[in-house]
Amino acid sequence: MRIGELAGLAGVSARAIRHYHHLGLLPEPERRANGYREYGLRDAVALARVRRLTELGLGLEEVRDVLADDAGRELREVLAELDADLARQEDALRARRARLAELLRRTEEPDGLPEEGPVSEQLAELFGEMARMSAELPGPEPAMAVREREILALLEAAGDDRARGAMAAALRDMFTEPGSMERAYATYGLLDALAGAEVGDPRVAEAARAMVECVPEEVVAAIAAGAGAVEGSGHGAEVWAELLVMELAPAQAEAMRMAMRMIAEGER
Repeated sequence: MRIGELAGLAGVSARAIRHYHHLGLLPEPERRANGYREYGLRDAVALARVRRLTELGLGLEEVRDVLADDAGRELREVLAELDADLARQEDALRARRARLAELLRRTEEPDGLPEEGPVSEQLAELFGEMARMSAELPGPEPAMAVREREILALLEAAGDDRARGAMAAALRDMFTEPGSMERAYATYGLLDALAGAEVGDPRVAEAARAMVECVPEEVVAAIAAGAGAVEGSGHGAEVWAELLVMELAPAQAEAMRMAMRMIAEGER
């Protein structure tokens, strides 16, 4: 039996058979005088077993362990390990489907998904509260409010679960306090007004002070925890500080830096 006939019988490609030879998964038969390999029944049986094992999800190195003459790992051990791995994948898949079901449910609600989404349920709830409260305020939504939601969504994606929960809870408390949304949007307005201003404009300090007064201590701690969660992966606090002022007008960036200095120095 030639290699093409063996491949057709076992339902694999000739290229796969050559690869199995190269890896030592399938013994390579001697060549006949004409240079062609001649395969027999035992080769077909061995190839069929390799195919069945790979279809179960075993990697080629695991297949080699099963087929090795020195036993390597026993088939039961390998299959048990594979079953445990598949169980973990099933759990992860169920969690992903539950998350998708929640997102699909939110698309049917009046507020729908936030433009910055998909985000966690906690942050989506916060964004929904912000949207409902801002709709009660006069005038269009300030550009800085939109930017803040984008930064929060990015910070959440980069943080860990504990930091995300703490940040969302602290921000929810911040924006649900009486008058908090009005103060926040007044601050956004001050920052929007600096778009064409000079860095030395006295309104820069006014906007910085307003930002500091808007942010409670627990929110600062929660955001710091979120930024700290990614510091171990090579992204330090300086990266986030730069991100906060990126693409802002010079006066807006100066107000943001001034507010961060005031917070860091305890000028609250």
